[in-house]
Amino acid sequence: MRKRFIALARRHDVLLAIIIVVLGSVFACFSPEFLTVSNFVSLLESYSVTAIMAAGLLLVLIAGGIDISFAAMAAVSQYLVMTVLVGLGGHWVVAFLLSGIFGGALGVVNALLIHYLRALSVIVTISTLTFYFSMLLFLTRGVSIYNLPNWFTSDLSLFGVPFPVMAAAIVLFVTAFVLNRLSIGRQMYGLGGNPEAASRMGCNIVGLQCFAYGYSGITAGIAGLVQAHRVEEVVPNAMIGRELDVLAAVVLGGASLMGGIGTVSGTILGIILLAVLENGLTLVGVSSYSFGIVTGLVILLSVSATAYSAKRQQSARARYVA
Repeated sequence: MRKRFIALARRHDVLLAIIIVVLGSVFACFSPEFLTVSNFVSLLESYSVTAIMAAGLLLVLIAGGIDISFAAMAAVSQYLVMTVLVGLGGHWVVAFLLSGIFGGALGVVNALLIHYLRALSVIVTISTLTFYFSMLLFLTRGVSIYNLPNWFTSDLSLFGVPFPVMAAAIVLFVTAFVLNRLSIGRQMYGLGGNPEAASRMGCNIVGLQCFAYGYSGITAGIAGLVQAHRVEEVVPNAMIGRELDVLAAVVLGGASLMGGIGTVSGTILGIILLAVLENGLTLVGVSSYSFGIVTGLVILLSVSATAYSAKRQQSARARYVA
């Protein structure tokens, strides 16, 4: 019984849950507003866009890549979709279809560039981030869209649950289903864990990469749509700057930058932890700039842990060969 308890306590998601409870208790002591229902609902809604983008990034990290361009893809998809809807009309089904098509196409472009150029995914996606965003600003001249359709900006909820929260929950559920129930999900883990072995097993590497980055693009497009609904306007540069927060949430949830590791449940806990930290620090009067320090430390520690793990694996292989 004791061994089982120790093994359970060492699990990453259990440790995250414990940290969340401890931090929540501390912030509740310093700020009575922290545990209110209104604050809880506000937290869920404000982090729904982050959760949607994190789901797509998780899939890419598991497949052994990294995507820095998802915020730019969200901004481009958002602007294109709302331009069509304002000019030609439509409804929610059309909006989601267009956001998925535009975002998915941009994501597939990332995958094809990475595969055929044989370039590092971080370099390619930083380049496409700059290109997508710069093209958006150049073509739109930075002009925002304010006259969104009434059906798009009207409040939507189900049993009191706001639309952004429902959208995030559906995206996270679909992501978990893909990773845990479908064959392509297992292939993603195999590709990230050992690309050479995955290729020898007959996996379609370029197809898997297109699926991973395309899925990231689709979730980015949906995130852009949800963001436009929340703020009731489309600002070309509104989505830019979220990259590090999303990356921090995913790696904090246990996803490895080396690939092959990561879960939706861990990602959810990582998002909750960051949300609790940011909200709690704000309520107790700590400067908002401090949250950037926390985000930077999370990424730094994750990179350090990844590098240390890689070094240990290389040492183990060297001893085995010797």
